[in-house]
Amino acid sequence: MTFDLIPLRLRFTARAPIQFPPATAANLLRGALGKSLMRTSPEAYARRFAPEAADGPSGLRDAPRPFVFRASHLDGVAVEQGEAFEFGVNLFDCKGDAVDLFVGAFEDRFGPAVIESRDILRLPLKPFALQVARLRVRFLTPTELKGSDTPEFGPLIARIRDRASTLRALYGAGPLEIDFHAMGERASQVKMTRCEIEHVKAERTSRATGQTHSLGGFTGVAEYEGELAEFVPYLEIARWTGVGRQTVWGKGEIGWEII
Repeated sequence: MTFDLIPLRLRFTARAPIQFPPATAANLLRGALGKSLMRTSPEAYARRFAPEAADGPSGLRDAPRPFVFRASHLDGVAVEQGEAFEFGVNLFDCKGDAVDLFVGAFEDRFGPAVIESRDILRLPLKPFALQVARLRVRFLTPTELKGSDTPEFGPLIARIRDRASTLRALYGAGPLEIDFHAMGERASQVKMTRCEIEHVKAERTSRATGQTHSLGGFTGVAEYEGELAEFVPYLEIARWTGVGRQTVWGKGEIGWEII
């Protein structure tokens, strides 16, 4: 089994000055994408911005979107006319015209794009072949985990597992064929041996609805100790999908390493 995605990296030359808001560059990009898709392909917009709710193991009311942005380096950046800028979009819908739709929508807003790759990345789901006793996770952008204010390993893996399974069910080869409860029990036995995090406050207000959404969460480093080999593939998936709430806006980006 694999978890499949297309890691797009798009590069543009600014046709006019662009100011990316502090902490919300991904939200600006999401707005540009949504407006273009709504105008050119309402059906594509509905599938990618308002997918049907998922009945998954985590009880999600709203289905996850089939993409996340990687644009935190643009937060608060002013791009002058003629300057180059780039950002990433990880697509979890690898079928049909998804790449062309996304590229076309951004070209509609920013002009011609240079695309690094359209290739599908297939991440294996089988347990890591070697024994892993310790690892480190870095929370690179604000992360908010349902039911936990700190990155205890059990809740962290539960949210990663549920997100991966739901994305795969909606846009890929189908839900994960694993024992969710047993996996959660094993993850709860892993100890967090280091936790150095800080809480970040940020928010956005929707122009369409007037609702305010938190873009905050914790960033920092946590280290874990235990029998970790089976969880390595899920941490690698989470490096691309993000974990926790509001990943579509760039929250929940992580990195990890064996120590």
